[in-house]
Amino acid sequence: MEQWYGKYNRLLFKLAYQLTGSASDAEDVLQDVFLKIYDVPPEQVEHPKAYLCKMVTNRCKDLQKSAMKKREIYYGEWLPEPFLSSGDEQSIEQVVKDDLLSYAMLVLLERLSPSERAVFVLREALGFEYHEVGELIDKSEQNCRKLLSRARTKMGIAPDEPIHSEEASHKWVANFMGALKKGDLNQIKSMLAQDVVLVSDGGGKVTASYLPVETRELVAQLLLGRLRQASMVKGNARIEIVQVNGVPALIFGSAEGVHSVAMIHVEGGKAQKLHVVRNPDKLQRFRAFPVFGVS
Repeated sequence: MEQWYGKYNRLLFKLAYQLTGSASDAEDVLQDVFLKIYDVPPEQVEHPKAYLCKMVTNRCKDLQKSAMKKREIYYGEWLPEPFLSSGDEQSIEQVVKDDLLSYAMLVLLERLSPSERAVFVLREALGFEYHEVGELIDKSEQNCRKLLSRARTKMGIAPDEPIHSEEASHKWVANFMGALKKGDLNQIKSMLAQDVVLVSDGGGKVTASYLPVETRELVAQLLLGRLRQASMVKGNARIEIVQVNGVPALIFGSAEGVHSVAMIHVEGGKAQKLHVVRNPDKLQRFRAFPVFGVS
């Protein structure tokens, strides 16, 4: 069992996280799966990789069904949990952080049914062959091809288009952070696409825009307004760059800790989408971030 865990935990965590959009749920899934398989005699498992992946996929599909019901009454926009590396070389975060789908892709996955999402992640993100995908989700190879085609259409991805979306480089994010710190409205606007969209997730627990905010004028004003408000209310407001889902992102906080994480999707050198997670339940991994509270 320890050998299987050491060999497949990276793959299984990637699978569970990308199926659920939650690192916390992914960890719970892995724990449940390995507890259930503990009493299974190893000689009865001919192909442990496929066996474990099937167990994880089925458990995640159960979670997705219950999650979809909860999101029907979720306050405002729902966004996936950002994934921050802990810096611990032995942690699951450090193992998988460079191999995840981009955050923008995780958001698009929310448009899919559980079966479509499973096929997309298994085939496009993890590289399983169609016949393997079919065996894992108990569907024919032909059906899996149709599910993948339908998933790509829902996500707005052409049949031959690469799945990796363009994300902001560290230099771009640093320049954007500099403009925010200076309060330079014109520079901020120059880095945003005219039709930029900002989506924020407060979960009804903290202040966040209930609906997406559109146009660069409104997005720029909102960002500066929130930053100034945080400076006045909390004091010692700060912005830093961290790696989230393998790409540079911004975290906003104060001496009280991190209160927002912003992932930026860039096209043609301009920010096209900003996803801002403010729900404290989704920022558990950022609570111990060491930067804030230091002058």
